[in-house]
Amino acid sequence: TGVVPFVALLLLQRRPVAGRALLVTGSGCPGHGLCRSNVQEQTRRQVAVLNATAQELFSLYLKCQGEPFSSETDKLCNPAGIFFPAFRVNRTSERKEVMVAMYKLFAFLNASLGNITRDQEELNPMAKELLERLHNTTKTTRGLISNLTCLLCKNYNIFQVDVRYGDSSKGKSAFKKKQQGCQVLRKYVQVIGQAARVLLPHLSPS
Repeated sequence: TGVVPFVALLLLQRRPVAGRALLVTGSGCPGHGLCRSNVQEQTRRQVAVLNATAQELFSLYLKCQGEPFSSETDKLCNPAGIFFPAFRVNRTSERKEVMVAMYKLFAFLNASLGNITRDQEELNPMAKELLERLHNTTKTTRGLISNLTCLLCKNYNIFQVDVRYGDSSKGKSAFKKKQQGCQVLRKYVQVIGQAARVLLPHLSPS
């Protein structure tokens, strides 16, 4: 009881929820059929794409929210008051530790992107470019989660990871929804560069 398979976790992450799953090692990993032959290269590419597009996504988000977000970005988008997964690994950390930290980060981000996209569809339905970028980022993030799932199972027999999600914005005012999205995306810009620097060397061809 209380054990949620990775496949179920991936389904859960398609909607913004708050939940936890336990880190477990054992015989419960699905077969290696989950893995593509080029999984490491694909994972590298996905992280690089997210890193390259994060600042553009944040800037476009700000532009579409209008004032006062454009002129008071530092004040309104300060992420200090929101939950965001701690990212304490570095280039010298063990590969297994890095992979688990990455899974927590991108599972959180995927759920947060679901919140932000839902809110923007409601608040800025005509912002086609922003909505397209949000959808594309979500698609890339889901693919990355799938690949991290495969690598954790295949290399370390880990099929559960303790994931904490952020607060849902449902029921909040339009201003608070915009602010929460702004805070999350600003923190994302700060963290994704660090994540890329840490993860990419661990995925270099051997």
